[in-house]
Amino acid sequence: MNDLLLIANIAGRRCAFCAVSIRSVVELGTITPVPGAPPAIIGLTALRSKALTVVDCRIAIGEATDGHPTDVRAAVVDIGGHSYALLVDRVEDIAATTSEVDTVLGGFGDQWVNIAHGMVETAEGPVLLLDLAKLIALPAPTHRAA
Repeated sequence: MNDLLLIANIAGRRCAFCAVSIRSVVELGTITPVPGAPPAIIGLTALRSKALTVVDCRIAIGEATDGHPTDVRAAVVDIGGHSYALLVDRVEDIAATTSEVDTVLGGFGDQWVNIAHGMVETAEGPVLLLDLAKLIALPAPTHRAA
């Protein structure tokens, strides 16, 4: 296997997304909050006149968050006809895999295991390969009766 990965850091863990799934990595502008959205959806932003739903990956995974990530860049993906900006703590680099996808070993926690394809090796060491569709499959917001 020699696929390219976008390496990122989320909640202190080195993670990866298949690079072919990433449309671009962009600097985010103004993020407008969306009332009633799930906690992981921190708002909407615009990219070349197209709306992007901004997802804080730490919150989506269930990790604690201390404000917004330090990196102002986000990975832009299209899933199910919708565009998302995935906010991570840091975008590191592009790297090639040096192994096949393997099972996730213990110690990560259920929230990580539930969104992972598995572990994969790179020249810089192992990374957790994330499943984009599972990452953004957020619970529907709770609506209150009027």
